[in-house]
Amino acid sequence: MYKHAIITGGSSGIGKAIAKLLVQSGSSISIIARTQTQLDSTKAELETFKTDPNQQILVISADVSEREQVENAIASAIIQLGVPDLLITSAGIAHPGYFAELPMAIFEQTMAINYFGTLYCIKAVLPSMIQQGKGHIVVISSGAGLIGLYGYTPYSPSKFAVRGLAESLRAELKTVGIHISIVYPPDTDTPQLAAENKTKPMETKLITQSAQILTAEKVAFDSLLGVKRKVFVITPGIEMSLLLRFHSLFVPILQWYFDRVVWRSHNIKKRDNNV
Repeated sequence: MYKHAIITGGSSGIGKAIAKLLVQSGSSISIIARTQTQLDSTKAELETFKTDPNQQILVISADVSEREQVENAIASAIIQLGVPDLLITSAGIAHPGYFAELPMAIFEQTMAINYFGTLYCIKAVLPSMIQQGKGHIVVISSGAGLIGLYGYTPYSPSKFAVRGLAESLRAELKTVGIHISIVYPPDTDTPQLAAENKTKPMETKLITQSAQILTAEKVAFDSLLGVKRKVFVITPGIEMSLLLRFHSLFVPILQWYFDRVVWRSHNIKKRDNNV
């Protein structure tokens, strides 16, 4: 149980699943997300899982890509529920497509939400955590933050950036009593994945079609288990665990496989165009 946990992107997907587990454990939580109607619906649902009448569920509408909104949201959460013991940055977007066809705005928006949205939250919450001498920060990366994926040129770099931030902060935060963890989920059955599938290139679909898909609940459970154990790197599912452990061995093999899939899909396109 945590006295106060702040979760960005907590109104859907992995963030919502984590919020549910935290509420069931007796924690008070603050959820930060963009859409007020979705926040209100999530709050009503989470209220049914409270185990203590003193628990509080606070929802705040804010866009994590806007630094001032993030700072105001976290300041408000701290004023109302106190300094958080736990921060989870789960807000994120992905818009796959062909690099040459994607507008620059997609790249800028993805980096703004996935990377800077994470950075702003950490910067906003860290002074209060340092003052209380404890806290745990959890950032959500992706399997696409371990290996670049065809069709994910806006997304993979943003998740690599989150990885670099977490790895750079790890030792620094230890000196002030703050823990940090980074989570690398595989494809997860969420509304975000459904949205991604609408714009995924055929090559990307072929590459990912045999990959393991986890439930948001499984990713949430594994994430909080890793936090409880104060693990730095959390890899839900066997595939992410193997990729992390044998990265230098697997990446060349996976890239060879990706290339074969891409060439095969190109040949299919040529055949279809000639029919």
